[in-house]
Amino acid sequence: MYRVMLADDEGIVIDSTKFIIEKEFGNTCQVEFAKSGRKMIELAETFRPDIAIVDIHMPGINGIDAIREMQRFSSNTVFIVMSAYDKFDYAKEAIKLGVLEYITKPMDKTKVISVLKKAMEQIDSDREKRSNELLIKEKLETVEPIIENGLIYDILLQEHFEEDIDNYRTILGIEESYGYMMAIVCGDSQEGNHMTNAIGSSVKISGKYQEIREGVKNFFDCKIGNVMANKIAVLIPQKDPQMELGLRSELIDRAREMARYLRKKTDISFRVGIGGVKPLKELGDSYKEALNALIATTGSVAHADDLTINCDYEDGYPKALEKPLFEAVGKGDLNETRVIAEKYADWMCQKAADGDLMSMRLKVLEFSLYAEHLAYQNGGQTYRYSSRNNYLPEIMALETPMEIREWFISKVMAACSDVISKRQERSGNIIKTAKDYIDAHFDKDISLDDVSKVVNISPYYFSKIFKEESGLNFIEYLTNIRIEKAKNLLENSNLSVKEICISCGYSDPNYFSRSFKKNVGVTPTEYKDRF
Repeated sequence: MYRVMLADDEGIVIDSTKFIIEKEFGNTCQVEFAKSGRKMIELAETFRPDIAIVDIHMPGINGIDAIREMQRFSSNTVFIVMSAYDKFDYAKEAIKLGVLEYITKPMDKTKVISVLKKAMEQIDSDREKRSNELLIKEKLETVEPIIENGLIYDILLQEHFEEDIDNYRTILGIEESYGYMMAIVCGDSQEGNHMTNAIGSSVKISGKYQEIREGVKNFFDCKIGNVMANKIAVLIPQKDPQMELGLRSELIDRAREMARYLRKKTDISFRVGIGGVKPLKELGDSYKEALNALIATTGSVAHADDLTINCDYEDGYPKALEKPLFEAVGKGDLNETRVIAEKYADWMCQKAADGDLMSMRLKVLEFSLYAEHLAYQNGGQTYRYSSRNNYLPEIMALETPMEIREWFISKVMAACSDVISKRQERSGNIIKTAKDYIDAHFDKDISLDDVSKVVNISPYYFSKIFKEESGLNFIEYLTNIRIEKAKNLLENSNLSVKEICISCGYSDPNYFSRSFKKNVGVTPTEYKDRF
């Protein structure tokens, strides 16, 4: 159905145009008319035409001005100008307004029908486009909460890789590189610094999650996680790495207003903790700050930067290097470890230039021991209580900043190398044990589960590292062992094919024959006949 409005001060033009439309398009068009510019505008406000055929010269407001006014509230209407005037100025103004066609009177029936069909095609195309956009929006509104929760889940558990965060940013349209976290905590009421009936409240907010989600998004441009116990984690992206006091005050006021709004909507009490601004991949720390802020105060809203819950650093201290350094060590990234360790060591050398070597010695010892702690955690090493009893004498014997610098870098790099080598060594030991077991039991009915139990790791992980280390999956490796044994027996023994089949771990002679031919190219009998 197309709503068509005719605007012309000549009744005969309206009647003839209406006749053409009804004869050509029948019930697919609903036609209304107006005989002045003012009536045209008033009719358009209620009729909302899909197509408007407009004369330029009408009493009062002319057609061009009427079109301009209509476009303010009916932007999807397709306009066709039909006028006895073919002056260039009128046509030029009509083009500016996006009019589809400019038809001169007396009108030609064929031309009118052609232009109307063209307008209908444009309307159909626009309707389909809007329908597709609504469908996409509907699907996104279903999927978006799942993706948002995935991002927050990864950030809070810090189980993500850099590319994971980048992918989430692309999908969710997050252009900012920084952000902060809010912890929304609910309960029946507040007692001191905690909320009562946390378990019961978690059930309540789960039932009202959609209302809470919509309410929070009314106050903040944010990404929201699912309910975790009686808490909801909220991520607010931010462009700048810091937040000025004025903005922080405004943020706290908005959070208070949000908490009041949510209480009215859900009849549940809320407290809101707000963490400091961090790079996106470090927002897990911001969430911890948000929770700690609520513990440290009894207010309904608490911001970590307003409280003494974080460690402050002296001006110039390279705090930004600490976490990346230890992350690089834990991942076994030698290049990144060296780059960051050298930067940090250079800063310490500058500080020690005035002769304060003791502070440098202590910091170097602190960082080296922690790097080795990470190596023990991530590299599968065996901890030995006395393995570092020479560190203190060694470092006290160093007399220059450069000597301490080199000692520090060597220890951190060694810890990083241990992460790599111990992982490789452990994988190698696992694979060797597994292969030894397979070689000794290939003639039995052994499975992936059997071998994974021998090496004491899950079948999934064993299968993964076995393929990485040997280039073959478990079944391929076992089959190769069995086929090679069968070839040897076929070449060098008088055993029958059936006996060889059983001695190589196959219970079905037909399956053995098919497997042998697939791997060797001939059947066991054909192979034996060669010798």
